[in-house]
Amino acid sequence: MFRPSTTVFHILIVISVVHLLNDAISALIPAMFPILEQTLSLSYTDLGLIAFAANMTSSIMQPVVGWLTDHRPSPYALPAGLVFTMLGIVGLAFAPSFPIVIIAVVFAGIGSAVFHPEGSRVAYMAAGARRGFAQSVYQVGGNAGQSLAPIITALVLVPLGQVGALWFTIPAATAVLLLIYVARWYASELSRTASPPPASRNGKERSERNKKVAFAVSLLIFFVFAQSWYRAGITNFYAFYAIEQYEFTIGRAEIYVFVFLAFATLGTFIGGPLSDKIGKRSVLFLSMAGAAPFSLLLPHVDSLLALPVLAVTGLILLTNISVSVVYAQELLPGKIGTASGLIVGLAFGLGAIGSIAIGRFADAFGIGPTMTAVSFLPLLGIFALFLPKEEDFS
Repeated sequence: MFRPSTTVFHILIVISVVHLLNDAISALIPAMFPILEQTLSLSYTDLGLIAFAANMTSSIMQPVVGWLTDHRPSPYALPAGLVFTMLGIVGLAFAPSFPIVIIAVVFAGIGSAVFHPEGSRVAYMAAGARRGFAQSVYQVGGNAGQSLAPIITALVLVPLGQVGALWFTIPAATAVLLLIYVARWYASELSRTASPPPASRNGKERSERNKKVAFAVSLLIFFVFAQSWYRAGITNFYAFYAIEQYEFTIGRAEIYVFVFLAFATLGTFIGGPLSDKIGKRSVLFLSMAGAAPFSLLLPHVDSLLALPVLAVTGLILLTNISVSVVYAQELLPGKIGTASGLIVGLAFGLGAIGSIAIGRFADAFGIGPTMTAVSFLPLLGIFALFLPKEEDFS
């Protein structure tokens, strides 16, 4: 896939802004959990199933979309996908029952599934030589959008209720217009460039590299899988923990989740440039190993200390998001959409199973023991030590 020699900053900024809008809309779903729990009398397991439906649709489809667009890039699939998202928002605003909620979030998930691999391809094309930086700019938009979920709950959904979701047709329409602009640039780049031929390798070299790549990709998916389980625990269920443990209101509990996600956004921006300096494998390991002590401490602190602990955990843990994608793209040269789909899509989609598991655990044992169990997940980052160094698969 062609990449210009210099970084195309205006395209990176636009695609990052659209990523913010897309993921803010996606964040609407977990943000509505406290509202849906009350209006539709849902259980923690029901909420986990909603998160599962949304994430599996938006995530499991991503490798398929990425594979298809690797063979036939589709610039105008970007704005078309966001139209599906708009339909999902309208359905969510008026859903009278649990099954209709599921259908609505599936529609929203389709739009996200189309956007992410193609958005990652646009960031790659505009990166120049600064891959880590470009992917961080792109990913930080998404994380910023996700961090808005608690604010959405406190400022929009608490006063307006379920129908307040309709306000999110405005950012969806804005995203469609911006993506038409991006699609025109994307199409123009495709029309004047061609993909370089792959490097020639003999049969033995190809076989050895394929084995090395298969192991590294599998381990990377497991790594992101573990991280996404922890993130699901905080994003979807920590508000309930704060309400029960600290006797917070919904609005105040959501502010704590916002702090975690806001600092996670900062960590996302730091991670890419840092990996350009010290290596991707090092950042992947340090992100989980560094966050583990704070995650383990979180269930045992009072409400005053919980805020800075959440902030530090989010800051360190999420430095690996953009790094994981670039690492996968270098493992799979020429398959940018597939690589992005596998990491952002498949790995996080499999991690969505954690939403159901955590929900069931909370129903069975209570939200306090659940948060304690979730706190151990970053320890699985030790497996990053077994990832090959970048030069090992070059």
